[in-house]
Amino acid sequence: MATDASEERLALYVDHENVAIGARDIGYHFQIGPLLDALAERGRLLVRRSYADWNLFRDDRRNMVDGNMELIEIPQRNDSVRKNAADIKMAVDAMELALTSDYISTFVIVSGDSDFTPLVSKLRELNKRVIGVGLKGSTSKMLPPACDEFIFYDRLDSAPLRQKSQSRSKSAAKSSRRGGGSSSSPSNGSSEKQAPKSSQQQDLKQITRLITKTLSGLQGSASGPILASNLKRALLRKDPTFSETDYGFRGFREFLRHLSDEGQLTLTDGSAPGDPEVDIAKNDRHIDSAFELLKSTVVALMVEAGGDPPLSGLKDQLRKTDPEFSEKDYGYGGFLQFCKAAESKGVVKMDWEEDDKEHYLYVADEDLTADQKKKLGVS
Repeated sequence: MATDASEERLALYVDHENVAIGARDIGYHFQIGPLLDALAERGRLLVRRSYADWNLFRDDRRNMVDGNMELIEIPQRNDSVRKNAADIKMAVDAMELALTSDYISTFVIVSGDSDFTPLVSKLRELNKRVIGVGLKGSTSKMLPPACDEFIFYDRLDSAPLRQKSQSRSKSAAKSSRRGGGSSSSPSNGSSEKQAPKSSQQQDLKQITRLITKTLSGLQGSASGPILASNLKRALLRKDPTFSETDYGFRGFREFLRHLSDEGQLTLTDGSAPGDPEVDIAKNDRHIDSAFELLKSTVVALMVEAGGDPPLSGLKDQLRKTDPEFSEKDYGYGGFLQFCKAAESKGVVKMDWEEDDKEHYLYVADEDLTADQKKKLGVS
C-alpha cells in the first residue's frame, strides 16, 4: 500500500535521563508507550532513539525495547560531575538527520532541558516542525514557546503513576466514585463527560476568547474560509501547550461543536470530510448589547466629567457595570478594535488628539436625551 505523501514523518529523540528523573520526582513512571500512542495520531514515526547511560536505567530497558526504540549508550565517568551527557550527542544526531534526510518533516524532542532550545530553533529554521515533550513541573519555561507544539507527558491519559502513588490514587478514586463511607456524592456510573467545575469554566472561557480572537485574526488575513485544521495550527503557534483534552473534550472537533452549541461559533461542511469551516457566530443582539454598554458608559462619563472620556481606562469603566466584559468574546483582538467597530456602526464617535496621543470617545448630540443635553450644556 502506498504511503500518504501529505502525512507527517516523525523522528523521535528522547533525553531519557531528563524525563525519567523528572517523572519520578512528580510521582510518575516514564514509559514510552503512552507517548508513542500520542505521536501515532500525528504521523508516521520513522526514527526512534533514546539516549542514556543505560547501566543506570536497567529497569527501563525492556520497556524501551518493546517500543522499538534504538538505545544510544552514553556512558558517564564516575569521576565526572553529574550532567546529562546525552545533550550534545542527541543534538548532533538530530541536526545530521535534518540536513541529510529531507523526508523527515517533524522532530520530536523529549526533554525539559532549556539547553535544547537552540536545537529547536535551528530545526525550525530548516523548515522542520518541532514537537516538544516534557513534564509539567520540570520543564524549562523557555522550551515550550520555542516549539510548534508541546506535549506534557503527565497530561497523557495513559501516563503511568509510580506504584506507591498509583495505589493511593486508586483508593482516592474509589472513595470519590462510590462514597467509600465518606461524604462524597455517589456517581451514577456513567462514563459520559462530567460538567466542568467553576475553575474549569473560567479556563474554558479564557480559551474560548483565545479561539475567537485567533479566528478573527485569521479571517482578517485570509482570502477564503477558515478550516478547523487551520485554526488548530494557529492556536498551537500561539500556545504550543494547547490541548482540548485539558478542557474535557476528546478532540478538537468536539470542542468546536461545543462552542457552536453555545452560540460562539458556526460550523459548516468544509472541502474535506471532518474538517469543517469555522466562523464567529453572527449574534447581532449579543454584540448590540455590548455596543449599547459602551454607549451608555461613554454618555455617563461625558455627563460626569463634562467632557469626552479618553479610551485609556474606558474598558475598566465598562467592567464596573459588567465585570465579565471582554471584547474578545465578540472576536475582537483588542478594545480599540471593538470601539472602532462601534464607531463604524454609528454607536459612538471617536477622535484622535495628536497633542495627547489619545483617542477620545463621545456620542453625537442628536443621540442624547434632552436631560443629557441640559447637563452637558448642549443647546
